[in-house]
Amino acid sequence: MKMGKILSGILAFFGIGCACGQHNYENVDVQQFAELIKSPDVALLDVRTEREFFEGHIEGAINIDVNYDGFVTEVEQVIDKSKTIAVYCRKGRRSADAAEKLAEAGFKVVNLSGGILAWQKEEMEVTKRDYECDAFITKSGKLIKIYALMHATMRISFGDKEIYVDPVRQLGDRTVDYSSMPKADYILVTHEHKDHYDEEAIKALSKEGTKLITNARCAEMYGSGDVMANGVEMDLEEGVKLEAVPAYNTTEGHQQFHPKGRDNGFILTLAGMRIYIAGDTEDIAEMDDIKDIEVAFLPCNQPYTMTPEQLVKAAETIKPKVLFPYHYGETDVTALPEQLKPLGIEVRIRHYE
Repeated sequence: MKMGKILSGILAFFGIGCACGQHNYENVDVQQFAELIKSPDVALLDVRTEREFFEGHIEGAINIDVNYDGFVTEVEQVIDKSKTIAVYCRKGRRSADAAEKLAEAGFKVVNLSGGILAWQKEEMEVTKRDYECDAFITKSGKLIKIYALMHATMRISFGDKEIYVDPVRQLGDRTVDYSSMPKADYILVTHEHKDHYDEEAIKALSKEGTKLITNARCAEMYGSGDVMANGVEMDLEEGVKLEAVPAYNTTEGHQQFHPKGRDNGFILTLAGMRIYIAGDTEDIAEMDDIKDIEVAFLPCNQPYTMTPEQLVKAAETIKPKVLFPYHYGETDVTALPEQLKPLGIEVRIRHYE
């Protein structure tokens, strides 16, 4: 039997053959969708953003954002109209829009009701996000791995120690699944804003002996935690030292976002390697005192943190060997590598957003 007939049989079995109601495409549930995409005559299409796709998708899916101006044209270039398109998004709304557009263009389309959230609720498999990892070797030969998770969230592995900075589970459509990650030995939280402080994420990462280190407000909100004020230093264990440094706004009209003295940046020293995690700050005067930084994480999104110009000024002051822009939202940071190259600063842009 030809594959086209097999597909027709599948469609007929599930009552999927002709358009019904007001739509010229079909909506199916998770089990129907899972059976349908087994056919080689079906093309699986994820119409979410590239960022969402990167964080986890159904195996074998092609990713084309439905909000892209040339969406239908791009689909026509990669998927033949002899194939049925099985389309999905996060909840089903964007994929319904995509299904309408594709059906109007002459495709046979099936839409996953409830999107990938319904798929995951049924415990169907999705690809796990392969978080970007940067590895560094200390002068004493110790390995440090830094994982870009999301926005201001990172995971740092040092020997058998796991350190998380500002862990959050979800921002908009972006998510981090901590269930597959090691539990934390240390959790550092810079301040209480929801893109930095997430009580449930802290609980998900905690085990017996996990140490939460944060400012006074977050410790109060969580009900526990070791409080570090600006200027305080702490030896966490042999080879692991932490300094809390100022992080605040200076631009007129922005000081209310991060008032001076409330929030922390951190300098984490691992086997002698100094890593500066700036938190939400502008290019403040106290950066003159930050020296011998191997790796720096500097935020870049006004009105809450720095402009690209401020970030360049901060980098010129701190002079890290490697710089990661983070917390950059919709800010364009792509020019930074060339701008800082003359200073010998290597800029690495990762998918923190």
